[in-house]
Amino acid sequence: MLKEFKEFAMKGNVIDLAVGVIIGAAFGKIVESVVTDLIMPVVGRVLGGLDFSNYFLALKDIPPGTAVTLDAVKKAGVPVFAYGNFLTISINFVILAFIIFLLVRWINKMKRAEAAAPAEPPEEVKLLREIRDSLKPR
Repeated sequence: MLKEFKEFAMKGNVIDLAVGVIIGAAFGKIVESVVTDLIMPVVGRVLGGLDFSNYFLALKDIPPGTAVTLDAVKKAGVPVFAYGNFLTISINFVILAFIIFLLVRWINKMKRAEAAAPAEPPEEVKLLREIRDSLKPR
């Protein structure tokens, strides 16, 4: 069973998948930072200085003296419906999906360009064609 697992783990597809998952996770963090640190503050500013991450509905009364921020309310043990966080994550997903779409589109375009260019025939084929052409009756 151990030998069989080793064969499975060393197949090219499994290793490619592992590399893809690791790179995808890192890429996802980059996109998350772009959305959280760059895009959402601009969107919030355009909409009047709003911070989407603090949009929530408290599902229980907020204790007196607690700041009305998402973190403070959560620390106070109040269950919350954090729709602002969901909005941020949704925008994050749309941007990530669009970037992946552009990447796949670019890769497909590169593959089509490679397929369109016919490969140069090997030297042996060229020589055989010359011999063939020289043997043709005139």
